[in-house]
Parts: sequence; structure tokens; C-alpha cells
Amino acid sequence: MKSKERVVMLGDCQSFYASVEKADHPQYKNRPLVVAGDPERRSGIVLAACPVAKRSGITTAETLGTALAKCPEVVVMRPRMEKYIQVSMQITDIMKQYTDLVEPYSIDEQHLDVTGSLSLFGDPVTLAGMIQEEIMRKTGVYSRFGISYNKAVSKMACDNFAKKNADGIFCLPKERLQDILWPLPIRQMFMVGSRMEQHFLRMGIRTIGHLANAPLSRIRDRFGVNGEMLWRLANGIDHTLVNPNSHQGEKSIGHEMTLPRDYYTVSEIAVPLLELTELVCKRCRTKGYMGSVISVSCRGADFNQPTGFSHQMKLPDPTNVTNQVYRVVMSLFQRHWDGQPVRKVGVTVSTLVQDDEYQLMLFDERPKYQALEKATDEIKRKYGETAILRAVSLTDSGQARDRSGKIGGHYR
Repeated sequence: MKSKERVVMLGDCQSFYASVEKADHPQYKNRPLVVAGDPERRSGIVLAACPVAKRSGITTAETLGTALAKCPEVVVMRPRMEKYIQVSMQITDIMKQYTDLVEPYSIDEQHLDVTGSLSLFGDPVTLAGMIQEEIMRKTGVYSRFGISYNKAVSKMACDNFAKKNADGIFCLPKERLQDILWPLPIRQMFMVGSRMEQHFLRMGIRTIGHLANAPLSRIRDRFGVNGEMLWRLANGIDHTLVNPNSHQGEKSIGHEMTLPRDYYTVSEIAVPLLELTELVCKRCRTKGYMGSVISVSCRGADFNQPTGFSHQMKLPDPTNVTNQVYRVVMSLFQRHWDGQPVRKVGVTVSTLVQDDEYQLMLFDERPKYQALEKATDEIKRKYGETAILRAVSLTDSGQARDRSGKIGGHYR
């Protein structure tokens, strides 16, 4: 790569959840292993499959039952999200020893700008190997590195080439873009999913190079701003910098919950909506925010014939008081629910402001309720989320107790 160019890496952890489990359970080193749903019930979906399991035909996102049919001897591990988050943060800390410009992209991927580090550690491939070895030594997780001159191209270098290389490292310089990247099928381009692939194929755009060389006006007329972004990615244009603080400063705080069964009545659905509202408002208070736009969503279980809605309402004044937000949540739900069974619900608070910056009103009850809820927040912080519960959470419709032992819907 030219000395004046930025040098950006995308580090990706192979079969991350499965790799963490194998590192913690060396007795399964050479056995097929998956992380999935609920092993006791033999239900749920495969969240991660190790390379040995993949060689048996097991893929992520398929049902555990399907995976067991393909490979009856596969080891099934229940997900431990708290552990995976800890290892992800450990890997980020390892990378920070080589550059202060590390930006987590997902739980198992990080962007690194190592432009200023090469004078200390050598060429990009050598540096990637050093980081790779240290991650393996300290965590037992195998990582792959795509190297290029910006975030988007390094991501494509990792996904399309580093993951297939024996050493897990691939460098894609700008001057080799046309030779290496452009011949790839359009579906292998970053940000192109199956639906967008079909749109491009109908336009005669079969490779990344076809898109890169298409008239921008044609792509923009067909897909608008999103089309121009994809055209720029095909041409290797991405000016976004690696920013360690990119995920700070939230625009909204929300949470979704997939229910264990179909909920049919307002009284049933009201319980998880209240629990979600309480959770979202608690997160707002913890972060020092209030919001003035409340959003509610719900969805049925049949994805072939989707039912549900997503609507929002703006309040005259921001709040993070659970009862105030819940009144709006139920108003939106009752106004827009079509009576079909519900399997997934969500609540979001947005248009956030600091909770010490709001207009006082005559007869304003927010300070009283905020003080009460901050007291209950402190009890939960000290003694756990189930130390104090609303009575409805103890009914069959409640999910708070079950979710208290999970992170992101999965067991800790």
C-alpha cells in the first residue's frame, strides 16, 4: 500500500460465540459445536457454529432440530451473552495496545486505523499477524483481518478474502481494486442483501465492477441516495473515519421483546408492554435522559403474512417517568392494534434531552415520580432486577422474571 494512504483494518472473530465456548471447554476442541437456543428443550436457532460443525452442513440461523438431524453428535451449548461481551471487550483492549483508533463494529468485529502505528510495528500484514497471535493467546479466539485504505473496503477484504485465506489476513490496496474486488458477484458487496441483489440483476448488474462502472445518474434515479451510496462503495469510496466514540450520544433508547407464545387480549399484551416501558424508562434515567417521542411496535408470529404496526406520538414535554410513558404506549397500542395475535412488542423513547434541562410546569408531578423511580432503580441495581417487581409481572403474561437472567434475549 502507498505510504500516504490511511491503513485501516477490519478484525473479525471466527464463529465468535462457538470459539469462546471451545476456549472455555478444551475437551470439545476437535468436536462439532454450536451455540443455540435451549439445549434442554432441543429448541431455538443456531447462533454460531464452529468450523467442524459447518463441515457437517450446519449453518447459522437454522433451527437446532435441523442441525441435530445433520449432525447428531454435535455439542450444543447454551448462549452466555455476558461472557461473550466480556471477551469482545477484552479483544478491543488488546487492539488498543497497537492503536488508539479502534471502533467496535459489532460484538465480533472491530475497525482499526493503524496508519500511525506502522512506524512502530512494521508493515500492515506483520502488524495484523501480531494482533491475531495475541488475541489467540489471551482469549483462544481465532481472528481474521482485512486490510485496505478505508473501512468499507477493509470490510470487503475481510469477508471475501481474509476469511478464506489460510493465515486469515488479506491486504487489498487501492490500485488492485479493479483486479480483485470488481470481478466478485454483486451479492458479495458490503451492504447488498438478497433483495437488492435481485434489483441489480434485473438491471443487468451482476458484479461489483458492473455497478462501479454504471452511470451514477442511472443508479441514483433508480435507488435514490441509497443507490449513490452503493455506487460509491463499489468504487471503493468511503470517507468515514475510524472513530472510537462513534457509538456515544444516543438518539433513542428502546427495547423489543419476543414473547414465548401468541398473546391474544389487551390485558395479556399490556403486561409485557408495561415491563418494556419500565425497562426503557429505567435506561433513560440511568443515562440521564428524557424523551418526548414515544414509539410502539408489535408484530405477529406469521412472517409470511405479517401483521402488526409501528407508530409514535410526540409529547408536549419530555419525560422518563414510567407511568406517563405507559399511558402513551397503551393509547398507541389500543388505537392501532388490529386484534391479531401478537408475538413481538417494542417500546422506544426518542428525541432525547438531558434530564436536568426541561421546562418546569405548574402542578408538575415529574420530580415526585422521578425521585420514587430512582429509589426503585437503586434497589434493582443493588439486589437485582427481580428485587422489586410490579404485581402483573407475576402473572402468566409477565416476562420480567425470565428476562432478568438474560442479555439481549439470551441467557447470561
